[in-house]
Amino acid sequence: MADIPRASAVRGKTIRYVWTEGPTKGKTYEHVFHEDGTVEWHEIGGGAPSAGGSAKSDASGGSPHAPERAPYAAMEAAKNVYAVSYLATSGYTLTVVLDFTTSRMVGIASGGTTWVPVQGRFEVMT
Repeated sequence: MADIPRASAVRGKTIRYVWTEGPTKGKTYEHVFHEDGTVEWHEIGGGAPSAGGSAKSDASGGSPHAPERAPYAAMEAAKNVYAVSYLATSGYTLTVVLDFTTSRMVGIASGGTTWVPVQGRFEVMT
């Protein structure tokens, strides 16, 4: 697994996903794709932090733990079009196709017993 592709269009970038269809419709999540091949994410502008990539408190109510940093893959599918995927410790996988020409994204969010198409747009922050 050491040869996981991590395209430079994504690697080292912070990208906001704005969901327009699917279970997270109307929400925005910021994804930080680290140079080390991990991604962390958190919800922007809405109530409580999301499960998965946000800092979490331990069971005793102590200080928060570091956000989850899941390994990701990012590979070019066509000129300015990239497939990006990661598996969270929750067991959910998010796979999206990002079109850097139109800023449109489509994908699949899946878990052990679920499979849901998702759509939205994205913005590269850094």
